[in-house]
Amino acid sequence: MTSSKPNHLPKTPPPNIITLEAQTAASLWDAYSGLLSNQAMILAMNSSFVDPLLQYETQLKIVELSFKMAFAIPSLDKVKEIGKNEDDQEDLENLYRTILNIFEDTLLILVSKDLYKLQILKEMAVWMSEDNLYMQERAMVIISRVLSFASRKVKGYTSVDVPCLGVLAAELSLLCSHADPAITQQASLGMYHLLCIAKCQNADIAKNKSTKYDKPGSHCLLPSPSDIEFLPKILQRDKSKIAQSVGQTLLPRLLTEFVWSLLMRLSAPDQTTASKAATILKLTLEYYAHKVTMVSKIVDVIYKQLCGNASPILKQAMLRVITLLTRTSPKKVIFQLMDYPVPADNTLMLMWQAAGSESSVAPHVLKTILLILKGKPGAMEERITERRHFSLDTTNMMPVVASQALCTLLPIGSYKKAVAQFFPQLLMALMLQLFYTSNLRLMTEDRPFYARDALRVLLNCSGLQQVDIALKRKNCWNQFSQALFHHHGVYLVAKTLSDYNFPQFPDTLHYLYKLSVEGPRRSEDNVITIIFLTELLNNFFKDPFPEEFLVLFRNWVNDSDPAVSKLSLQKIASMAPVINEIENVCSLLISILDAFLSQDKTVVIRALMTLRRLLGKLDKVTYSSLCTRIACSYCPLMDHINGGIRSMAIRHFGELLRDMSQYTWMLNDVVFGGLVPLILFLEDTEARVVKACKHTLEICASELKWSTSYLLKDEHYSFELVVLNICNNLLISHQKYITDLISDTLGFLRSSRTYLRRGSVILIGYLAKLGGHLLLRDEIEVMLEAVDRVLRDEDPVIREFAEITNKIFMEIAHRLTSSNIKQSFRRLFNLIYIKKLKPLYNYKLPKDLTGSPMGIKETKNDKEAIIDNNYEDVLVKNEGVSDICIINIISVGGNKRLIQSHACGFYLVPALHFTPTLLSQLPALQTSSSSTRCEDDNFAEAS
Repeated sequence: MTSSKPNHLPKTPPPNIITLEAQTAASLWDAYSGLLSNQAMILAMNSSFVDPLLQYETQLKIVELSFKMAFAIPSLDKVKEIGKNEDDQEDLENLYRTILNIFEDTLLILVSKDLYKLQILKEMAVWMSEDNLYMQERAMVIISRVLSFASRKVKGYTSVDVPCLGVLAAELSLLCSHADPAITQQASLGMYHLLCIAKCQNADIAKNKSTKYDKPGSHCLLPSPSDIEFLPKILQRDKSKIAQSVGQTLLPRLLTEFVWSLLMRLSAPDQTTASKAATILKLTLEYYAHKVTMVSKIVDVIYKQLCGNASPILKQAMLRVITLLTRTSPKKVIFQLMDYPVPADNTLMLMWQAAGSESSVAPHVLKTILLILKGKPGAMEERITERRHFSLDTTNMMPVVASQALCTLLPIGSYKKAVAQFFPQLLMALMLQLFYTSNLRLMTEDRPFYARDALRVLLNCSGLQQVDIALKRKNCWNQFSQALFHHHGVYLVAKTLSDYNFPQFPDTLHYLYKLSVEGPRRSEDNVITIIFLTELLNNFFKDPFPEEFLVLFRNWVNDSDPAVSKLSLQKIASMAPVINEIENVCSLLISILDAFLSQDKTVVIRALMTLRRLLGKLDKVTYSSLCTRIACSYCPLMDHINGGIRSMAIRHFGELLRDMSQYTWMLNDVVFGGLVPLILFLEDTEARVVKACKHTLEICASELKWSTSYLLKDEHYSFELVVLNICNNLLISHQKYITDLISDTLGFLRSSRTYLRRGSVILIGYLAKLGGHLLLRDEIEVMLEAVDRVLRDEDPVIREFAEITNKIFMEIAHRLTSSNIKQSFRRLFNLIYIKKLKPLYNYKLPKDLTGSPMGIKETKNDKEAIIDNNYEDVLVKNEGVSDICIINIISVGGNKRLIQSHACGFYLVPALHFTPTLLSQLPALQTSSSSTRCEDDNFAEAS
């Protein structure tokens, strides 16, 4: 039967067999011819001047076609089956190998000219994994050979640029653990050659950075050239060795590509591939996460993948990646985790927990969060990405996310030491966030108040549970969401911490001092700092504070934020009882004087009150050294736009004069410098200002020995009579100030307030009428020009008074001679006499002048004056010209008429007042002889 069987077999195969054999043969020939054609096109393009990028993309498409032709043909065993004899089989095998060789040669030609085209191998690995029908083993052989060729080629290069090694290394690392030993062997060979290329790539950069990237304890797994024969065996199926070799050899950019490729493979449908990728990824990051760049992008991809339907294996692997990246790049990871919607979802909370599980970097994590907490939630961002959906779409909400993150991180046991280290910083940062968020009114019924919750967690994690309970008992936590409560809430927190003697006080005080010296980023930060610092100092120190803290308060007095200035002034005022114990009290007082220049009226008022309180306790020696400067600082405020400030400045000016009554001689210039506003603001529309002016003028009159106080009483008050009385006293005792007073008054003629213009016209008129002989022609011209503008004032009363004043100046100008010498002699020898006591303006005069304290009556002769018995003044004129001193003292008693003496150097005194001791009380006369005589019963003359 057996021997006869061949005789019954057909001499030709069945039709279907013929068809299969023909198809196989045809596919071989098609592949052969196609590869030759494609190779020709690739080589032709390789020699052209086409744009490199376009050239590569076109060649890649042709190579992909060639790949599908070369590796879609049947296996060699199947090809041999269609051979009729050994010769046919040999021919088919040669054709088969020729097809693969053509493909391999094409790759070698491309790589030999440009190593950049090693990227094609990366694409081959991807194509190979897409379809199991492709001959994976044979493809791996070609990849390994091409890499071997490239590794030999780069040995002579000093610098190599191959951008695709990271991705190709990721694909080969997975194939090194393939189930097929043949593929594993070729993959490990390919990996070895790839590492050789990577070792040569950018050799100069690698040399410079090797120290930076090699961690202590890590060892190079690449052996010397003599050990090459067993290296592939080391890399086979040993994921740890692969990870360490790749991590040590690849530069950061390539290692990042390696990590990124493996990360993408975690979501592969094949669980085996995903598991291998996860293992290699974790092993690589365990030792070389510090070399990975693009950390933020990796974290973002992990977040997106975790938000999907991630398997438990994938979720665990990705969270482990977060932990490992946090270990080496905590700042990048934390910042990326802050860049998601608020409130954080469950996925983000898992990522927070993963980041917090690495205890070694807890201080770095908290530092980064503190940096974020310096931001102000609600502040506008320069660029908002489309994916963000914050509660305020165009605002920065990272600080809110950071507060929520602290609620998760602070309770972690491994963070306990770091929390203790950064307690002061966290405390103050959360206090500021409480302020910011309460002002923005971000809290709603369904959204927790994260800054408040984080602060409570901080207290409880720091052993301050009793403080938290006490604040809850005071209803502090519930009221923090109200913006108006926040400053008081800060006070309550600081007070409660102090009451319980919290052990973190030294560190907190040191941090607050440092923060105060360096200065916060925002003025509102300063307010919180001052409140907190002041309360801590109040509870742990007695007034006055140590000098280093007093310096802070002194500097804060003139802070740009009014709230800061007022808080500082308030605290300084409370130290009044111990003001004399402060070392640099003068500098402290001067800083308060500088606050008078603030544009904020509340700061000025607080400064006035603080200064007055301190001066009431200040020792007289220090007071006297500063009294002139303080008095000068009050003067500008007398004309302040705010009535309250005007009244306080005027009243405090008077109090200063009363305090310094023993040093009046030091303050004369300042007193007369402020006299004009004191007079003019008697007409102020605000009663408190008028009352303050009367109060201070009474003090001035008392110190200067003037008889003005009686006229300032409400029942006798008349503005014009007060002006007349003051001018008379000026003329008698302080003539040298008249010109300056007129100049000061001229400035008020331009005031926008009617009562000031009206009062200044009256005051200038009387000063000129009574002291006109002291003015020079040039001064008169300036004053006439100023008064001339008031003649056109919108107020008819002012215009009427201006005409009277203008007439006075015209009369003075008419009497003056053109000779300056004659004018000087006129000023020298003009004796004092009251030119005319009749009121010039009749402005709100009492109905009965006779009953007034002035007892003014009209006389037939305008150059005479009758003085009532109740009015007795000592008029003193003291002028010095050259070496001559002319002194005239005229004392009037009874109803006698004043007699003008034409002789210089005479004293005219009532006879009843003349005594032998009077001469010794009078200044020596500059005359050649001295004699005394009594002219009549009423006057005695002393020469």
